[in-house]
Amino acid sequence: MKKILILSGSPKKNGNTATLIKWFCEGAQSNGVEIEVIQTVSLKQKSNGCMSCRQCQKSDKYECAVNDEVKPVLMKMAKVDVIVMATPLYFFSESAQIKMVFDRMFSLYKWDNKASTMETVLKGKNFVLIASAYEDVGLDVLEKPFALTADYTGMKFKSLLIPNAGVSGEIKNKTDVREKAIAFGKSI
Repeated sequence: MKKILILSGSPKKNGNTATLIKWFCEGAQSNGVEIEVIQTVSLKQKSNGCMSCRQCQKSDKYECAVNDEVKPVLMKMAKVDVIVMATPLYFFSESAQIKMVFDRMFSLYKWDNKASTMETVLKGKNFVLIASAYEDVGLDVLEKPFALTADYTGMKFKSLLIPNAGVSGEIKNKTDVREKAIAFGKSI
């Protein structure tokens, strides 16, 4: 059974991001997948993102050296088939909650700078971005680091970008977006 890990980067429980995740799950579950949704806003962290301690690079394990609630999430990423990051657009970027986890993905890579090589447990996985914006500005900028990371890592990348979603919760009234999100979930 295919496993999907969804990281929700919105602090709103009933906002546009939560609604898109719900619709995405509706579509994906029709394929008989196992889905886990993690609310990144509730993760207790000892640091504000990657501290660049590089302890993860000194270990033969693919894990972050910081022992907090993000560490097991990173370890789950290594074990699933699909990683979904869902976020509202905040100042042409992802939410801080997603960014902190995204940066700590550094621990899932091993670099040998002298040999110019990189290995990762993420290679071959599907990496998915779900994002919405109040208006039709900035989603292309938001998407870029996720697409580049997937390409660099050897992951397959797909995105569902919803412009003009309106203020938090308004997306629930957009049946065309609902259909699009369900179909996107089925395609994953």
